[in-house]
This record gives sequence, C-alpha cells and structure tokens, in this order.
Amino acid sequence: MKPKLSLLEEKFTLHRLGADAPIPENVLDNPFLSITRTSDELSIVVPEDLVLSGTRQEAGWSCIKVLGPLDFSLTGILAGISKVLAEEGISIFAISTFDTDYILVKQETCDRAIQALEAAGYPLNLA
Repeated sequence: MKPKLSLLEEKFTLHRLGADAPIPENVLDNPFLSITRTSDELSIVVPEDLVLSGTRQEAGWSCIKVLGPLDFSLTGILAGISKVLAEEGISIFAISTFDTDYILVKQETCDRAIQALEAAGYPLNLA
C-alpha cells in the first residue's frame, strides 16, 4: 500500500550559506523550516516570503508531504516517490524528519508531479 500524500499551500525557497555561517534568527519562528549543516555548507528551506540576504538561493518550490507518521521499519517510501518523478524528468529536493518525508519540486513541474504520482497509485489529498 502506498502512503497518502498532500500538497502544502506554501511555496518555498532553498538557501545555501557557508559552512560556518550563523543561522539567521529570523528563520526560527517559521512553522516550516529545515536547517542542515555539514562541513561543506549550511542549507535552509523556508517559506518564500521570508527574505534572507547574502545567500545563494533557489526560489519557487512546491512541497508534497508524505502523510505520517512513518514507522522506521518501512522501506522504499522516498525511493518509490522519487522513482516516479525521475521517470517524468522531475527534479526533487527531499527533506526527511523523524515522522515523515517532504518532497519539494519546482512550481512549474508541480502539476505534472501530482499527475504522475496519482497515476502511479499514490493517493493525494489536495485540500
């Protein structure tokens, strides 16, 4: 059985900062944000109405949520979704949390992504 998906209303921007950059305080009050730091970079995903200056950024992302929580014993959830989208030539940016996965796709490919996922048997809640 394939997991249910939903489309978040917000649009998002991906930001890239230097590995040693401080986390901007204005991102911390957002209801949806992702912060990942590695030895190479600091990546931040926030709603696109939040402006972060001095960053390399990529705006215009829609977000598909895998409705969870998902048990850690489940395998292939993200792989299955990304395979469907890859076969359609749709690039993704994936975020995983403790309970679920989020798949960001460019806004201009969102309708095509939804159609492909529905055709592959993924139930979508668009409300």
